[in-house]
Amino acid sequence: MTAAAPSAASRIAVVTGASSGIGAATARRLAAAGYRVVLTARRKDRIEALAEELTAAGHSATAYALDVTDRAAVDEFATAFRTIGVLVNNAGGALGADPVATGDPEDWRRMYETNVLGTLNVTQALLPALTASGDGTVVVVSSTAGHGTYEGGGGYVAAKHAEHVLAETLRLEIVGTPVRVVEIAPGMVRTEEFALTRFGGDTAKAAKVYEGVAEPLTADDVADTITWAVTRPSHVNVDLMVVRPRAQASNTKVHREL
Repeated sequence: MTAAAPSAASRIAVVTGASSGIGAATARRLAAAGYRVVLTARRKDRIEALAEELTAAGHSATAYALDVTDRAAVDEFATAFRTIGVLVNNAGGALGADPVATGDPEDWRRMYETNVLGTLNVTQALLPALTASGDGTVVVVSSTAGHGTYEGGGGYVAAKHAEHVLAETLRLEIVGTPVRVVEIAPGMVRTEEFALTRFGGDTAKAAKVYEGVAEPLTADDVADTITWAVTRPSHVNVDLMVVRPRAQASNTKVHREL
């Protein structure tokens, strides 16, 4: 039996955290694969510039400023985009690298709200549209931090473990509906902002994360992986894919050429 052609709805993809890094790279990859992309992030100027770039290249792109932790704003967004087929939950990030004993509770709260509740907010709001498309996909961009602990990462590790459980539970709960749940868990990725944000703008600390590592993953490496998973045939669900650079064997074992 020949598979049905993708519906128009299933070719519309929402990407959160699309203003930089993995989110922006994923938007570019999905647009190149023929998806109409909806770019969301708090930094309106960044996503508008990306939308202009993609449109100039002949793709369809729309920018929508959105804070995923603001549930009212997310619900309003969902009413504006009732027809979608792909949701890439990418918004998130890490703050600080202090031990549990001295970690800042405010950093922990912010990480949980963005990584976990932000993913929950957008997924809940858009799940009816994803289901109605007849061929929906929810992607959760978690982290290897969601699958293994490391010292100094307690708050981020806790948030990413929760995000992993969210994806795993959702998959169990909606089995039998026309929606896949995909989790992509990147390891060491060198982007322009991740480590810098984590260390409060300290460029020396941010650079040390990647010191001696010949080839950390790039944002485009992860975007390529996300796009591959999304573009598998509808009956194929990539439940979980852990993606690391060759130099990284685990969260605590990294080959460095010093």
